[in-house]
Amino acid sequence: QVQLVESGGGLVQPGGSLRLSCAISGDIGSIYRMGWYRQAPEKQRELVATITDGGRTTYADSVKGRFTISRDTAKNTVYLQMNSLKPEDTAVYYCNADRVYGITTWGKGTLVTVSS
Repeated sequence: QVQLVESGGGLVQPGGSLRLSCAISGDIGSIYRMGWYRQAPEKQRELVATITDGGRTTYADSVKGRFTISRDTAKNTVYLQMNSLKPEDTAVYYCNADRVYGITTWGKGTLVTVSS
């Protein structure tokens, strides 16, 4: 089993920054890719960014140049640094772990609200 706990969400003004954290515990060796997804009200969940166990990253076009995904293997934590936030970034942000044998694990999410 793998457990994911997100933190760092909150209310921020447009143009501001937040850093989300995802604490990972359990069968960490089964994970080959970590990701951040988000779901805005009345919209489908969408991919924000991913990072593989080799450190390769991908980003949604809407966040390229503004968001950065990273990991601290010593702390078993994945981060999402979000800069130049826009109201359209408002969503619940979920941490995701892709594991061997096709297993996917989700955290419970953390709410990010971008508003003046």
